[in-house]
Amino acid sequence: MTPAINTARKARVSHQVHDYPHDPGSESYGLEAAEKMGVAPDRVFKTLVVAVDGKELAVGVVPVSAKLSMKRMAKAAGGKKAAMADPAAVQRATGYVLGGVSPLGQKKRLKIFIDNSATGFDTVFVSAGRRGLEIELAPGDLQRLTSGVFVSLAQAE
Repeated sequence: MTPAINTARKARVSHQVHDYPHDPGSESYGLEAAEKMGVAPDRVFKTLVVAVDGKELAVGVVPVSAKLSMKRMAKAAGGKKAAMADPAAVQRATGYVLGGVSPLGQKKRLKIFIDNSATGFDTVFVSAGRRGLEIELAPGDLQRLTSGVFVSLAQAE
């Protein structure tokens, strides 16, 4: 069990865990997840940790079929600039390895922003805390469990 799965279980949120054989040579963990689970990439969301104004960490949750707009992310987090966070800082703050960062059950509670495209689906998939493991849940439950905010974050790849 990962902290992400435990968070959903403890909250008694309806969810489903999906396990698939992860290929370490895969170029995109998110697209690999969508492909191996046979799910549209727009329903599978990646968890990206950024540094806002060079200091505060925040999380953007966007479809694997899109790119995180740093401009929109900075604005959502109340800053001027956002950039991908240092991998070591990400692992320290979240407790997860890159490629397996979940918005759920993070070690340190970071501000979370979820692309509003998630609200167009009954359920979405996010990492369950390790590569090759996804958790499927309703967007409203994801938002509630993370205290996340729905905003427009994605830009086309």
